[in-house]
Amino acid sequence: MNISEIISYWGYPDEAYDIVTEDGYILGLYRIPRGKTNNINNSAQRLVVYLQHGLLTSASSWISNLPNNSLGFILADAGYDVWMGNSRGTTWSKKHLYLKTNSKEFWAFSFDEMAKYDLPASIDFIVKQTGQDEIFYVGHSQGTTIGLITFSTIPKVAERIKVFFALAPVFSIKHSKSPLIKMAYKLKSVIKAFSGNKGFLPNKSFKSFVGSKLCPLQLFDKICLNVLFMIYGYDLKNINMSRLDVYMSQNPAGTSVQNMLHWSQLFNSSQLKAFDWGSPLLNLVHFNQTSSPLYDVTNMKIPTATWNGENDLLADPEDVETLLSKITNHIYHKTIPYYNHMDFLFGLDVCHEVYYEIVDIIQGNL
Repeated sequence: MNISEIISYWGYPDEAYDIVTEDGYILGLYRIPRGKTNNINNSAQRLVVYLQHGLLTSASSWISNLPNNSLGFILADAGYDVWMGNSRGTTWSKKHLYLKTNSKEFWAFSFDEMAKYDLPASIDFIVKQTGQDEIFYVGHSQGTTIGLITFSTIPKVAERIKVFFALAPVFSIKHSKSPLIKMAYKLKSVIKAFSGNKGFLPNKSFKSFVGSKLCPLQLFDKICLNVLFMIYGYDLKNINMSRLDVYMSQNPAGTSVQNMLHWSQLFNSSQLKAFDWGSPLLNLVHFNQTSSPLYDVTNMKIPTATWNGENDLLADPEDVETLLSKITNHIYHKTIPYYNHMDFLFGLDVCHEVYYEIVDIIQGNL
């Protein structure tokens, strides 16, 4: 199923939009304008909550569980106007005004461009469409990274954000223990040669086959589970095994090789930097300076609430500590000892540990 089909399947109203970024990428933007129960007064203006997915996932990650355990549906039922973005290069954002999807030029991006173009275009469109001046922003993983960069470098977008909710926030990955990031770091040249500087893990038909045909089989469900856990951290007790086929058919949702290389460049650094183009001359062309610039997130003044897991291989607790010291308007923090990176999306108890707290904080900031 695509995202609209998943939303409709559970009986919720859905809207889908193609929006165009300043540099020509066409992104899929999805909306659940209201919940199943609160549709009596359809003309009432609802507060907007925008959800931004992480690395190698897509907007489907907010609606992959049952409605009572998926943040997209919970927020809609709580009376909010829910919008879900998709970063360039993922399953639902693979078009461009004039570049072919299989061209090298199409894939010449990393999370720099997602922060510079994708997020501003999405938020601008939502503000125009809804007439709401301020919105609530929820990011997971790379969705937090993009938020940190956009809100600390583009003040006119930052002004639109009422509260920034950061789940498993990723600022630096110096201490990351994720095999995926370590592999990207060690096999930089192999990944480049193998994928030709284009897409990384984008094969949709293979994924659908794995998710729908293999993962439900008892022989393979443990393998599927171990693939997820190897990347993000182990938490066997907190995953709904009956949804494994959904997770695996929707993920990984792909990104660019350049984006993976960008993450691998940060592996030994405790700072967040723009993509290093590999030579002083190329950096000069892109940044007007010979080295890639640092992102100074202390410039971000938005009220920020954060959640992290001690069992998270990607957003390591030490790296999260580094970030927390740089957030200037920190309103809430919670560390969940047994949580891994994906528990913030798929954990059986995520409603009680995280989602209801998000709703409470929104209510307190109206």
